[in-house]
Amino acid sequence: MPAHVATTRHLGAAYPMASEAGLGAEGVVIGRDLLGGSFVYDPFVLYRAGVITNPNMVVFGQIGRGKSAFVKSYLWRQAVFGRRAWVVDPKGEYGPLADAWGVTPLVLRPGGPVRLNPLDVSGLDPGIVPARAAGSCADAGEDPAGEVWRRRARLIASLAVACLGRDLLPRERAAIDAALHAATAAAAGRSRPPTLPDVVDALLAPGVAAAAELRTGVERLLEDGRDVALELRRLVTGDLRGMFDGLTSPGIALDGPLVVLDLSAVYDSPALGVLMACASAWLQGAVRAAEGNRVILVVDEAWAILANLGVARWLQASWKLARASGVANVAVLHRLSDLAAVGAAGSEQVGLAAGLLADSETRVIYGQAPGEVERAADLLALTSTEAELVTGLRRGVALWKVGPRSFLVEHQLGPAERAMVDTDGAMAPVAAPPAPGPAGGPPPDPHVVGP
Repeated sequence: MPAHVATTRHLGAAYPMASEAGLGAEGVVIGRDLLGGSFVYDPFVLYRAGVITNPNMVVFGQIGRGKSAFVKSYLWRQAVFGRRAWVVDPKGEYGPLADAWGVTPLVLRPGGPVRLNPLDVSGLDPGIVPARAAGSCADAGEDPAGEVWRRRARLIASLAVACLGRDLLPRERAAIDAALHAATAAAAGRSRPPTLPDVVDALLAPGVAAAAELRTGVERLLEDGRDVALELRRLVTGDLRGMFDGLTSPGIALDGPLVVLDLSAVYDSPALGVLMACASAWLQGAVRAAEGNRVILVVDEAWAILANLGVARWLQASWKLARASGVANVAVLHRLSDLAAVGAAGSEQVGLAAGLLADSETRVIYGQAPGEVERAADLLALTSTEAELVTGLRRGVALWKVGPRSFLVEHQLGPAERAMVDTDGAMAPVAAPPAPGPAGGPPPDPHVVGP
């Protein structure tokens, strides 16, 4: 046989009893490294070791390639290490996982019984477990220039941009700031956080002091913020009311291993991205109030957020806060081209998608169509070999890019995990009735082996 020349790094994968060093043995077992050995991954461990500089992850996968099975089993296995998982679920697919954990998803629908306050970014409303951190609400009212106020202002501006379908004018942004100051001060006097109805009311009825501070009249300030108020009003009294238009419903427990926000009732709504942003904002506020943090926050169907300029800006800003909050964000998308298709070439939307990737040092890529890879290979920094590889990956196999390193990983499921990750139940064949036994007697028991 002719001699084969290879580097020692690559030869290790072929040499008997040797395998790729992997990412260490501390963390969750994902499956099998196809170049040899088991593949173990944990963002918090790797961040602590300096392998990655942020704990965020982006998962890509066409329908039927195993993307959902991986995400759900990953959350299930992280519970062994005391990590909690909070999920924005726009399609209602995380119900079986919630059942396995013994928790009930929070189903959000217009006019439904559950309300969440997206402006409660500093902590949790009374009645929610665990209790609010001391002073969080009062501090928000007393420190209008603080981080809590800035997060609220960023969210409202993002929602306004998303609803208007354009960027804000300077006078509209000033009107939002003035309304948020007024709403925050009024809410602090009632010992509670501000709500979206408070902000809408302040936009539609600006005060004399706010107008004087901006060197304008009350009527002019009203006109400056009127378009914003009318768009946000849709979440308060319009067709989307009953989800984010008041204080958070009391009695919502957040001390379990899993919290699922089910938005399947509005999945077909053009405002899905806006609603997902509200849900994510509430979850992130709750994460900051939770003791110990170490939460994995999943935003499924993240294309709905990235396709909207205002909400994409907010999402990227939230991704940057991951390390300070002790949160590992996970964005789940179908196609690689979702990143390149969020806007025209060179647009801010594409820049935001690239920024989201830069703030996600772990990229998990399941099988993709050739055309998808051609459009997004540059964004993902795929080599020509990797770009060719991901078009032929079989179900359950993904290319993992963790920092500067790449791995080919076959995800493996345990028998008890299959039921909780299955999303193909509707496509399963209907079982035929059992055949009768001998001489028309009862059918044989298929679970009994032998006579």
